Amino acid sequence: MLDLTQDVRDLTAAIVDIESVSGGEKALADEVERALAALPHLKVTRSGETVVARTEQGHSERVLIAGHLDTVPVAGNLPSRVEGDLLYGCGTSDMKAGVAVALRLAATVPAPNRDVTYVFYDCEEVEAERNGLTRIARDHAGWLAADFAVLMEPTDGVIEGGCQGTLRAEVTVTGKRAHSARSWFGVNAIHGIEPVLARLNAYEPRRPVVDGLEYHEGLNAVGVRGGVAGNVIPDLCVVSVNYRFAPDQSIEEAEEHVREVFDGFAVSLVDAAPAARPGLTHPVAAAFTAAVGGTPRAKLGWTDVARFSALGVPAVNYGPGDPNLAHQQGEYVSLPKIVDSERAMLDWLTI
Repeated sequence: MLDLTQDVRDLTAAIVDIESVSGGEKALADEVERALAALPHLKVTRSGETVVARTEQGHSERVLIAGHLDTVPVAGNLPSRVEGDLLYGCGTSDMKAGVAVALRLAATVPAPNRDVTYVFYDCEEVEAERNGLTRIARDHAGWLAADFAVLMEPTDGVIEGGCQGTLRAEVTVTGKRAHSARSWFGVNAIHGIEPVLARLNAYEPRRPVVDGLEYHEGLNAVGVRGGVAGNVIPDLCVVSVNYRFAPDQSIEEAEEHVREVFDGFAVSLVDAAPAARPGLTHPVAAAFTAAVGGTPRAKLGWTDVARFSALGVPAVNYGPGDPNLAHQQGEYVSLPKIVDSERAMLDWLTI
């Protein structure tokens, strides 16, 4: 069983050494459940490979601290190893160091200054329908009820508020097929995407300030699909675009904006995920910011904080890992950063 009384740095290494690639989290989830169930101040429940532990102190406020147990596939980077102040290994940064901090809090703070729900969930690194939070929100939404949530994604020890939304759409250009030896009888759809690309090149992304944080949007081509054969003028070409939008817009507003940019072309929505506002104006969030210190910044990407926002729970990203190292073969985490993160979270829950 995981020893939650050991130093947070050693606990991180122990968690890293339990392989938990998405879909294979059972061994780690079993260890987490056994360790938490041994603590009398926690009520522990489980759904699949997601483990939830709650304090029931009767406080007027409840906060939620969440971390995913899974990692991307191992790339010859297990077991973990220490070199100087760095711990190397699969999932060290994303996000087993954050999980270790949360487990230490669960074990060492039996009487927090506000009630806490700890959520350790599965399948974050794969498609959304497999995500443990998706399942819990559908089947046990009450387990996620809180006034404020901290998702311990790697942020290098800086609070990152909310997250951007993401939308993928396809812009379709049609033409007329012809033999390439007699191309003048056709209309080349691939050539026809030139004005689509011109609009993208001329596009000026917004940089709105939302709840005091500046977001930087982006609209970019991420794929082009076209062509029939080496001797055929193509009659169809599709440009796939990705719009990363700030949390002052809904999915519907973001879609409308993309359609306006490509007015005159056929635009179809492929998929989308909502943004999340920072929520840093909430009193619980203000206390968290004061305990952690530093200057919060906007999350320029999409994370599971959006799932909490959809449930009406303001949420931030905060963890000791460096997001730039996530998913790399040489992934590592700074051991002092783990200690600093634990200390800041302890201050928040005890002072």
